[in-house]
Amino acid sequence: MLKDIPPVLSPALLKALAEMGHGDEMVLADGNFPAESVGRDAVVVRADGHGVPELLDAVLRLMPLDQYSENPAALMEVVPGDPVKPEIWATYLKILQKYEPQHCGVEWIERFAFYERAKKARVIVATGETAIYANILLKKGVVR
Repeated sequence: MLKDIPPVLSPALLKALAEMGHGDEMVLADGNFPAESVGRDAVVVRADGHGVPELLDAVLRLMPLDQYSENPAALMEVVPGDPVKPEIWATYLKILQKYEPQHCGVEWIERFAFYERAKKARVIVATGETAIYANILLKKGVVR
């Protein structure tokens, strides 16, 4: 056990976070996200049983966002015509603001463009999140 490490962060996820460098990206993926097929070239970490908000909060306690990017976080846009209103996004914005108030800009990316960007991510965390459109991509910054 370690002090002050959120218990939701597994040893595998801590290792993946430690190996990320400035500009590397990670995806916290909902339960419907094709983590294994999209993440063929990424480190895929399983976090079944955990939701994205609790993991986002834990990750941002340890990992800074890229202060040189206008939008160091990205969300998957709702497909046009889909009647879903992702209420979870408001939770994400509060968590981002909590840890990165000076640079917590978010961009919304079309679904298939999000998948393409996620293919280049260093880490994909496959969660048990049941909300749809609950995927969030984070760009790592510099620890100061």
